[in-house]
Amino acid sequence: MQRSVDYVRTLTAQARSARANRHLGYALAGVAGAVNAGGFLAVQQYTSHMTGIVSSAADNLALGAFDLVLDALGAIVSFLLGAATTAILVNYGRRRALASEYALPLLCEAMLLLAFGVLGAQLSSVRGLFVPATVMLLCFTMGLQNALVTKISHAEIRTTHMTGIVTDIGIELGKMMYWNVDDGLTSPPHPRVAANRGRLVLLCGLLGAFFCGGVAGALGFKIFGYVVTVPLALLLCGLAIVPAVDDLRARGRRR
Repeated sequence: MQRSVDYVRTLTAQARSARANRHLGYALAGVAGAVNAGGFLAVQQYTSHMTGIVSSAADNLALGAFDLVLDALGAIVSFLLGAATTAILVNYGRRRALASEYALPLLCEAMLLLAFGVLGAQLSSVRGLFVPATVMLLCFTMGLQNALVTKISHAEIRTTHMTGIVTDIGIELGKMMYWNVDDGLTSPPHPRVAANRGRLVLLCGLLGAFFCGGVAGALGFKIFGYVVTVPLALLLCGLAIVPAVDDLRARGRRR
């Protein structure tokens, strides 16, 4: 039991390791995939990445569909505010030397997903309000998460969008397939081109986690509806609860 608690504590600890970043990245990529796929079934819009949303805003502006432009801008601003909220929470925790410095955004995301899962079925009948509110809520949570992983991994890991990850996988595969034949035309010869196999494994793991999360989220939403976000919220709580409890205990001892 203690070993499990210590392991969970390392996932959002202030002192980072490549292993902790990797394991947290896999878990959050799965959550992002589930939220993205389940959210699409709920509101027919993906919410974990901004590329399509920015493109739709440009298209709709050119077509004169200004109401849809406003919807897209609301999603973009929500994602931005989510990322900004993570920066505020992390710096708040850092200034106060909290063990939950990186756990606070995850707890915030968990509470938002829990509220969505509990209230979604009751509010879904109000389509005019429910759809844009849901899109903004899910974009906000994805902004929270993406900013957190970016800060933790120093921008080496992304979990809410796969474009960069698929690109990097292609780059590493290209390096792996390069023939490295010395043609004798350069002196001294160029260094060998070699793939970073550890990074390739990480990238493939993130892509696989996002895909598997998407399948689970889509099936879960299809079968169970909005309540499927409750297990995701509980997972995020499980990832973040140990350092939060550590802070509460430390505060109690100071009193």
